[in-house]
Amino acid sequence: MAPALDREGYWGSTTSTLDWCEENYVVTPYIAEFWNTVSNLIMIVPPIFGAIQSVRDGLEKRYIAAYLALTVVGLGSWCFHMTLKYEMQLLDELPMIYSCCIFVYCTFECFKVKNSVNYHLIFILILFSLIVTTVYLKVKEPIFHQVMYGVLVFTLIVRSIYIVTWVYPWLRGLGYTSLGIFLLGFVLWNVDNIICDSLRNFRKKVPPVIGITSQFHAWWHILTGLGSYLHILFSIYTRTLYLRYRPKVKFLFGIWPVILFEPLRNH
Repeated sequence: MAPALDREGYWGSTTSTLDWCEENYVVTPYIAEFWNTVSNLIMIVPPIFGAIQSVRDGLEKRYIAAYLALTVVGLGSWCFHMTLKYEMQLLDELPMIYSCCIFVYCTFECFKVKNSVNYHLIFILILFSLIVTTVYLKVKEPIFHQVMYGVLVFTLIVRSIYIVTWVYPWLRGLGYTSLGIFLLGFVLWNVDNIICDSLRNFRKKVPPVIGITSQFHAWWHILTGLGSYLHILFSIYTRTLYLRYRPKVKFLFGIWPVILFEPLRNH
């Protein structure tokens, strides 16, 4: 049963197996969860520019795929939170698994010759994705999806810690920043779930501009979108160091990080 504050909107009744803490159709009748929807822009726009820059820099296709996969997750999440339909929920959740598999591949293939392809790892990741997809479509249990996604994220964390501990310690700042931002988003995601009633009551008592700050699921999108983007940069930075390039993190407009690099003359 929908909470009392929720309203009916353009997309009709909710069919998704999840309905988040943001009140439905409050801002506009055309978007079920407005802030949870628009917060996905951070996962849609910057990775597109990252993919374009990767093409210009001649990076391996895996990194272009990583950027575009993050954009697909953002688009799927946009559709899910806009409609709260089960089909759109799948468009959000399943690409989370697929994109994370691409991240795993990139991180584990940092120390190989240029343009190498690890067919065994590709097979394992594709098989994992197919198994998760098949089981999830059958059981429709969000906890199963969350656990499988957690397995992939844990794998990335372990691999990243290995890189900054034993291979390139000077990348700790970028690696741990990516991890810390992502984990902060995870904490806010849990807070949003656990104290939802309190958050809704808080929003009724304060001006809307203050209530917006308590949309913690939207913050989850913002923080995990930034954390994932930084992880791609971390993976690219590691790769270009191994290939004997000169990578540098720059900030566009003083705020948004990108990587610029050039090959060493003797490479």
